Amino acid sequence: MSLFGDGLDKAVQKAFTRPAPKSAGAQMRYLVKQLKGTRAVAQMLRVSQRTVERYVKDQIKKPRPELAARLDHEVKKRWQPQVRARAREKAATTDGIVIDTRARLGYEAPIGSTDESRIRHLTVALPPRYAARLFEAQNAGAGEQQLRQIAADALREVYFQDGGRRAGSLEEVRFTDIQHVEFDL
Repeated sequence: MSLFGDGLDKAVQKAFTRPAPKSAGAQMRYLVKQLKGTRAVAQMLRVSQRTVERYVKDQIKKPRPELAARLDHEVKKRWQPQVRARAREKAATTDGIVIDTRARLGYEAPIGSTDESRIRHLTVALPPRYAARLFEAQNAGAGEQQLRQIAADALREVYFQDGGRRAGSLEEVRFTDIQHVEFDL
C-alpha cells in the first residue's frame, strides 16, 4: 500500500462529477468496455475469463474481498479521465494541494528547541509547483520514498522556512513515522 500515491488518487477522486459503478457486475462491464474484451480484464484481475463473463451477465454478484478491492481500485483508476486530468491541472497551476499529516517531522536542531524532530499534526496548503511535482512524479511511476521526499521538501519551504522568512540555512526535513497522510485539492 502506498500512502502517498493512494492519498493523491483519493484527492483527485473527490473531483469526480458522477459516482463510479458500485456493483461488481457494473464494474466488470465498465472494465470490459474500457479494455475492449474479457480476456484483458481477466488477466488484469488475475481471474479466469469465464469468471469475468459470469460477472458481466450478473450470474455472480458478490466477489471475494480481495477481488472486490482490486476491482474497485481498477475502476476508480480509469473513471472519468478528463475530470481527473482537469483536477490535477488546476492543482498544479493555480490552486495547489493541501497535505494533512501526522508524522515525525523536524530537522537536526539543538535539544529542546521547537524544531527538533517530533510527532506533529500538520495541515498545510502547498503551492501549485509542489502539486505539479507530486503529480509528475506519480505519473512517472515514482516510489513512496520519492513522493515522501517531495512532500518533505514542500513542508521544509512552506512550514519550517515560512517561504524564506526563517530558518534560511535549513537543508533537510525528516518526514518519518507516518501515522496518517491525506491530500485535498
